[in-house]
Amino acid sequence: MFQGKGNQIVFSLLLLSTNYFHFFIGRANNPSIFLTDCLKKNIFVIVVKIRDIELGEFPLLLAPMEDVSDPPFRALCKKHGADLMYTEFISSEGLIRDAAKSVQKLDIYEYERPVGIQIFGYDIESMREATRIIEKTNPDIIDINFGCPVKKVTCKGAGAGMLQNIPKLIQMTDAIVKETNLPVTIKTRLGWDNESKFVVSTSEKLQDVGVEAISIHGRTRVQLYKGEADWTLIGEVKNNPRMRIPIFGNGDIDSPEKALEYKNKYGVDGIMIGRASIGNPWIFNEVKHFMATGTHLAPPGIKQRVEAAKEHLMMSIQWKGTTLGIVEMKRHYTNYFKGIAHFKELKSKLVTSMDLTEITDTLTYISENESEFYFV
Repeated sequence: MFQGKGNQIVFSLLLLSTNYFHFFIGRANNPSIFLTDCLKKNIFVIVVKIRDIELGEFPLLLAPMEDVSDPPFRALCKKHGADLMYTEFISSEGLIRDAAKSVQKLDIYEYERPVGIQIFGYDIESMREATRIIEKTNPDIIDINFGCPVKKVTCKGAGAGMLQNIPKLIQMTDAIVKETNLPVTIKTRLGWDNESKFVVSTSEKLQDVGVEAISIHGRTRVQLYKGEADWTLIGEVKNNPRMRIPIFGNGDIDSPEKALEYKNKYGVDGIMIGRASIGNPWIFNEVKHFMATGTHLAPPGIKQRVEAAKEHLMMSIQWKGTTLGIVEMKRHYTNYFKGIAHFKELKSKLVTSMDLTEITDTLTYISENESEFYFV
């Protein structure tokens, strides 16, 4: 593309592949000389895409987490730099039965985009029907959960339970891809146990049936969340010459340094952050800043933490109602104020009180008396 601007030319070359934009951009009097110079200097940008959804050079994803990644929490993570977010996982059977909790999880908002709705289940026909229901809510992506290790899910063959039946896992995915016009992505694990780490071959098969991105947690189902996440096989999937779709790594990313280290070591297209974002939605921008500059953003102080907790609380009440909003915020206070000395009494007030005025007064007191508190 050439655009004249006085005697200068703004020049950009766009090379389009299935999931990435490669482009050179700059200004030069002679575009051909400029392009040659860019090629010599290896000046280029790769923008990760899921179909036509542009996610940036190295996207940071918010992991789907049950009872955590609801609209209020997603709003905070979006505000602080998350590039792509997923809902809590939703039972296909619950959607078909029109169960209130499952249906409520379909709530998505324009400011969240791009956003994916994640489903799980064992019966293929039920998953197809749930896909049709989800499509009506107009998400950007449909994600299939093949990674949840919780026993009540896996004992029914759903979530990570599907890793014990790879042929059915592929058959289900194929059916869902054919059922919808939306991009389909996958969240999964290395395998069921150490003897069945089939993620490299499984990822090829998932790509072959039309999956457009895969997020991989670096543990088996048997490990649950114990031990250290092993990204070796995630790197093998990403660097497999057969793979063309974006591969996102997940597991134990809890600092900007680790995010940059794993990006460079394993070559993934992006990182999915889960538990480290609970009570710490700032982690997304912290990682981005560190990757761009090699320096750290100032950590959020007491006032910022109180402001985030208040915002989270009020959005939770607006979305869930006063009682449920207050109850479900209790799990978050410990994380928002983690590591603060002499905080036990105030934390007890926050997690035991059901009185909204008392809770907001306590948060205001913490903010107004921030000099009394310090991190240990």
